[in-house]
Amino acid sequence: MLTVAATKRRGSFALEVAFELPTPGVVALFGRSGCGKSTLVNIIAGLLPPDAGRVALDDVVWVDTGQRLHMPAERRGVGYVFQDARLFPHLSVMGNLRYARKRAADQVFVDLDAVVDLLDLRSLLSRRTHRLSGGERQRVAIGRALLTQPRLLLLDEPLAALDAGRRDEVLPYLEMLRDHLALPMVYVTHRFDEVLRLATHLVLMQDGAVLAQGSIGAMSLDPRLRSIIGRDEVGAIIDGRVLGMDSTSGLTRVQVGRGELNVQYSGLAAGTALRVQLLARDIIVSTRPPQHLSVRNSLEGLVTHVQDDGDSDLVSIDIGNRLIMSRITKAATRELELRPGMRVWALVKSVSLRGYSWSAPRLLEPRT
Repeated sequence: MLTVAATKRRGSFALEVAFELPTPGVVALFGRSGCGKSTLVNIIAGLLPPDAGRVALDDVVWVDTGQRLHMPAERRGVGYVFQDARLFPHLSVMGNLRYARKRAADQVFVDLDAVVDLLDLRSLLSRRTHRLSGGERQRVAIGRALLTQPRLLLLDEPLAALDAGRRDEVLPYLEMLRDHLALPMVYVTHRFDEVLRLATHLVLMQDGAVLAQGSIGAMSLDPRLRSIIGRDEVGAIIDGRVLGMDSTSGLTRVQVGRGELNVQYSGLAAGTALRVQLLARDIIVSTRPPQHLSVRNSLEGLVTHVQDDGDSDLVSIDIGNRLIMSRITKAATRELELRPGMRVWALVKSVSLRGYSWSAPRLLEPRT
């Protein structure tokens, strides 16, 4: 477990947070700029002492102000990736990586060759850092952090300084690290698409406080997330499993709850985990089994809740131990006479679904 409870006052800003989440996995600290994410991650790293609190990873306590315990940052075994890569300009890529390895603990869970291969750095090793693109620099920074043999990897807005193309270049490498290394990570971001692709757990922050915390699936349905990401991004995030390819349509069949989705995602073997986002705005509700429609996806379920959401309603539907939401007009709610316990069909176009490959065998284990 990663356990964090901390208070910190800096001028007029006050941080007061507490959460406990399982490891390994990727914990996303998510919220608008200025909510205290970077302050919190610096407390975890040991770069900033809390006024009061306790920080522990598994059975190792790093901070406990009640016991007057404060472990120095260099003894915590934390790898840190900043928004700017902070590479040594007088060294080559290989020089930067070797520097990190020399300063690491003797016990190795990931060696230099493995890092080079995971992050696709081999063609860059002889280059000086000023000749790298922004995305390449961040990949080297991540590799350097991994070679310190950390117990915990902290990433503070690592993609914020990159344009959309460079962000898309780096994100798959972060996904590979999550899937191939059993290493706890704390990922700071204000972009929900990064949370969707990377995180296993979410800590939602606002004005120096934790609003909510939990698994990505549970948090995607939390109304407190809605106020930050906006109504257009509201929707369920479900981890499904690939059944195979539909040879007729060319779409990938994915099991979700009791139903099945057809997703525009190719090249995945049967059994692969796939995370799917179903936006509430894209889901149509029918009270009868659909026929003669162009929509490729129909999920049968039961209405669990109808929530007033201003000028529209949010209808929660249980599709088999999984909840999804649909945003419909109030007139539609009245005309369909929607109520809890009612049998309905949720219709969604394949082109509107976003899917992300989720898991792969873990090849490496962290040191204990």
